[in-house]
Amino acid sequence: MAIIKFKFEDASIPDVTAENVVKGYSILEVTEDYDVHLNHNCGGVCACSTCHIYIKRGENFIEEISDKEEDFIDRAINPKIESRLACQCIILDDDAEIEVVIPDQKNIIGHEH
Repeated sequence: MAIIKFKFEDASIPDVTAENVVKGYSILEVTEDYDVHLNHNCGGVCACSTCHIYIKRGENFIEEISDKEEDFIDRAINPKIESRLACQCIILDDDAEIEVVIPDQKNIIGHEH
């Protein structure tokens, strides 16, 4: 099963490690299962940028970025080369090891789970 390590720009939030993650899940779905706070306004259909994350390691274990996703990332706060939308990061391998940084959610107006 895949492992996803969540780190946070907000240093007051402790790291979370999600273990036994099944391939086919999106990183957004994993945040829901493991109670990791990540705003998401559109419900995970690639129609906003509120679930913006940074993939620090393991990008080869998730689906490639689409043109539509790139367009929405351009609207995110502080996009970087490793930026992705969690709703579009589908895990492709049961042996995946992925490290994600969650941007500070304080300045993002969005749905909180």
